[in-house]
Amino acid sequence: MCKVHKYSKGWFVKQLRDHGILVHPQYKSHLGNYKESELRNLYYRYVEIETLDSEQK
Repeated sequence: MCKVHKYSKGWFVKQLRDHGILVHPQYKSHLGNYKESELRNLYYRYVEIETLDSEQK
């Protein structure tokens, strides 16, 4: 298993897939097609908010 540098494009793809997001929620296309900045935005929009919400409950 290869290591993925934290906050690289591959890391964001892995985190999104681990949280059940396999394709872009709006465009329904493969996550590998997007730039790192777009993946970062998806990560903070879906994963971080979900994590913060679960911690507050």
